[in-house]
Amino acid sequence: MMRPGRKKTLLIGGAVSVLAIAIYAAGVLWRASRASTESARELQAASEIRFTTARLDRPPAGGFEWFSTPAVFADAVPFRDALYLCGPAGLFEYDAQGALKRRFRPGLELPPAPLGTLAVGTGSGQPELYITTAGEGLVILGRGGFRQIRPVDPAYRKLTAVLPLSTGQVLLGTEKDGVIVYDGKRIGLFHPSLAKLNVTSLAGDYADLWVGTIDRGVLHFHAGQLDAFGSSDGLPDPQVLSLAVDGGRAFAGTPVGVAEFDGGKYVRTLAAGTFARTLFVRGDTLLVGTLEQGVVPVPLHTAAARPLVRQPELPAVRIERIFQMGANLYAVARDGVYSLGTDGSAWQPMLQSGTALLADAHVSALAADAAGRLWVGYFDRGLDVIDSGFAHATHIENDAVFCVNRIALDRQGRRTAVATANGLVLFDAAARPRQTLTRRDGLIANHVTDVELRDDGMLIATPAGLTIVDSTGTRSLNAFHGLVNNHVYAIASEGPTILAGTLGGLSIFENGVVKASYTTSNSRLKHHWITALARVGDEWFAGTYGAGIERLDSTGQWRSFPDANDAGVINPNAMLVTENRVYAGTLDHGLYAYDRRGGRWTPVSNGLPSRNVTALAARDGYIHIGTDNGLVRIPERNLENR
Repeated sequence: MMRPGRKKTLLIGGAVSVLAIAIYAAGVLWRASRASTESARELQAASEIRFTTARLDRPPAGGFEWFSTPAVFADAVPFRDALYLCGPAGLFEYDAQGALKRRFRPGLELPPAPLGTLAVGTGSGQPELYITTAGEGLVILGRGGFRQIRPVDPAYRKLTAVLPLSTGQVLLGTEKDGVIVYDGKRIGLFHPSLAKLNVTSLAGDYADLWVGTIDRGVLHFHAGQLDAFGSSDGLPDPQVLSLAVDGGRAFAGTPVGVAEFDGGKYVRTLAAGTFARTLFVRGDTLLVGTLEQGVVPVPLHTAAARPLVRQPELPAVRIERIFQMGANLYAVARDGVYSLGTDGSAWQPMLQSGTALLADAHVSALAADAAGRLWVGYFDRGLDVIDSGFAHATHIENDAVFCVNRIALDRQGRRTAVATANGLVLFDAAARPRQTLTRRDGLIANHVTDVELRDDGMLIATPAGLTIVDSTGTRSLNAFHGLVNNHVYAIASEGPTILAGTLGGLSIFENGVVKASYTTSNSRLKHHWITALARVGDEWFAGTYGAGIERLDSTGQWRSFPDANDAGVINPNAMLVTENRVYAGTLDHGLYAYDRRGGRWTPVSNGLPSRNVTALAARDGYIHIGTDNGLVRIPERNLENR
């Protein structure tokens, strides 16, 4: 039998042991907590994205004149007793009757980038309008006007979606770098599991977030957990175009139908075969905005997989957004807005985008002819020929004149050659198409990337080599004949000397024989991909895909321009030489202008509709600047004074 003193001693010893264990455990937990806090801080610091904030209250850049382009709409939201619509060409404010009150243009009142999506939130405590851009970050319209939130890293400036949260934060979807969050003071990754994604849409809230992607289906982030749904999980297609959340239900629109989720679980596919560009839940009906069928309502109370009935009298147009304002429902199409009355009987046009001089905004080639006309080629809409007074444009678009790469003129003004993805189209002096040359006519390929008209014929660049047309006939040169690479992007000549800029370097021909080839391995050329060529004095300037502008002097030596290192990618054939200056269009750094007397490059971006400058032309003292978001012109003297 244990004595009482012995029992007390054991109890005290046990208590001390328990206390020691507790103290030790507390120390371990404290150290773990501290380590966890430090790790969280380190993770936050590592994921923090540097950015700048600027108020957009500067006066518009002087001297730039805009050519009107179709006001293509992409999104709309009610804000401050008005309706705001946006698209690549700018932000538009309409009153309740559909009358245009104000317009804000990229490069002038707004940053030089196409606009994407809209949302209204209260990040600063007051209602604000959030506007995403394709290259210039986030623009916010608040009580003090516009301000721009611009990440330093270009990857985070290309925004595809915006979602204001109930916390006051704003989630932003990026083109290639996942979901980021802005809280008014900092920008960082929302969560490591949602990084490096091609985001298309966002829906939900902080604790229950749905993320649509371009190739990885839909992701559901909730309570720190990430669930992914792809084709094997019931999603009709891994490309998610749109999202909608209604209580515990979520809907993901794809090019071939809509997936319904309930409680985070896949339930069924609705509207099978429908291209679901946008979604809107209204009571027991899911409204699906389509590519060519207008708005299609899908009743949700039925178990049928495809209960489709087309909404009455809405044109078969591409629907970009469906939203509700007051008691009415609205559908945003590319060319205007339609409203559906409370009785749901018919859609009626509320406002239209209006007419424009140009057929499209994505300019890919420019040329000014001897008759004073301006030729404007488009990425995928053929071309416009604008008369000398800029009052009328003749649009030409067909199987041959579609994707325009280059427009070249002869010295006499008798013909114009238009290089396209489907051949070389020759026009007469009256701007009428007369002949289309393809492989059947001796070209080495149908796809023509560049062309130069010479007194005795033509030089034609293609992805398969170079075709020469002269008085002796038609012949082609490729790698077998010494061309450094078959894919020719740019050509230029002087007398018997022909330069071919290719994917693999530069080749120089004289009288049909390769005289020299320059690559990054045998010369000081910094990048082998040559995109543009121009003769400047006794030198050749070469635009590259990644190393900006290089020059080849008369001794065969390559030299670079220290003040043009940031130019990066020079767009194909986006180079122009005038008496005093050289101009080069870049992929994302705007226009670079070179003073031939001072030997200095100057970047220009303010006043441009986009930093992606794709084509250049000179006429009557003006420089015409084509971008992927419109066309502007400016007196050259204004550029010389910058």
